[in-house]
Amino acid sequence: MVQKSPLVSTTLSKQRSERRIAVRLPLHVRGRDSRGVVFEEETSSENLCRNGAAFVSRFDLAIGSDLEIRIPFSHYTSRRLETDFATQGRVVHVSATDTGGEHLVGVQFTGPRFQRVFRSESAA
Repeated sequence: MVQKSPLVSTTLSKQRSERRIAVRLPLHVRGRDSRGVVFEEETSSENLCRNGAAFVSRFDLAIGSDLEIRIPFSHYTSRRLETDFATQGRVVHVSATDTGGEHLVGVQFTGPRFQRVFRSESAA
């Protein structure tokens, strides 16, 4: 019989309440990097759910940083009258990518939640 360590239990209890869906959507991100310098960046989501998203950034962001996030629906959907999704988020995870110089950033939305439903690109 395998005994679970306390670390495993703690990790499992902190899992997300919602599964993120792998989908690439354009993102406009604005905030301050880890040195306090204001930045704006056009990137795309790696995955998202109603409560948060992950994206690749060329900026070094600190955990706890507040960001403004916009998903410009009006630029790529067939429904041109659809408004963009805009919210605020807090950085909860940062890790280096294999490409070097870029970071995978996970944010939890602190403003409006994402209300659209998408099918995972890996399921298509």
